[in-house]
Amino acid sequence: VQLQASGGGLVQAGGSLTLSCTASGHTFSRYTMGWFRQAPGHEREIVAAIGRTGASTRYADSVKGRFTISRDNAKNTVYLQMNSLKPEDTAVYYCAVPDDVGYYFTREGYKYWGQGTLVTVSS
Repeated sequence: VQLQASGGGLVQAGGSLTLSCTASGHTFSRYTMGWFRQAPGHEREIVAAIGRTGASTRYADSVKGRFTISRDNAKNTVYLQMNSLKPEDTAVYYCAVPDDVGYYFTREGYKYWGQGTLVTVSS
């Protein structure tokens, strides 16, 4: 399984970015997808997860109402739309997929990881 994340960059506080993650090597539509982030000196934490069809989504409290996870199974791609960005959202963002068809909201549930894309929010 290979995951390629993109879309990171530098943005001012209050701005928006959309991250994309394209997967290959597995049947994309069968698996939950997750977005995680890791800030310097911090543990990697989950940001959002989306079920196989896109009907089920879940968010970390810190991003609820500002971030939206979505997926396009025809394109094997998951997205993270990030609005009203804050300096504390600065981190490397990773997409990930489990190795079974469960729906997970913990880091331990995910086995395959993308390379990460850096999001920097300036104040």
